[in-house]
Amino acid sequence: MKTLTKPLPKRRVSKAAASAPPQWKLRLYVADGTSKSITAFRNLEQLCERHLAGRYQIEVIDLLTNPQLAQGDQILAVPTVVRKLPAPIRKIIGTLADVERVLVGLDLRPHDGIPYTSLKG
Repeated sequence: MKTLTKPLPKRRVSKAAASAPPQWKLRLYVADGTSKSITAFRNLEQLCERHLAGRYQIEVIDLLTNPQLAQGDQILAVPTVVRKLPAPIRKIIGTLADVERVLVGLDLRPHDGIPYTSLKG
């Protein structure tokens, strides 16, 4: 497992949501700064800015630092994103590079005129 030295942020709140409570609460479980964890965070951040601009909060949980936190959301693999709000809770495992799969999995819909696209490259 390749470990990168750049730490992931603990919390990411959309720019517009800094003054208002977010409507979408997402929790990303990672394993330190591995390349897959960093990729998942970047992909999730891009997806949120594109489809939830101003309405989201991402909390990053490093399971190497806090392994006990995996039990609450029944996390079996990393990276995993958990949609806490709005209900119901939904989970997706992986780097989140397949945008269509992530949008369907999180029950998101793209804004009018924005097609599903890959976040790769």
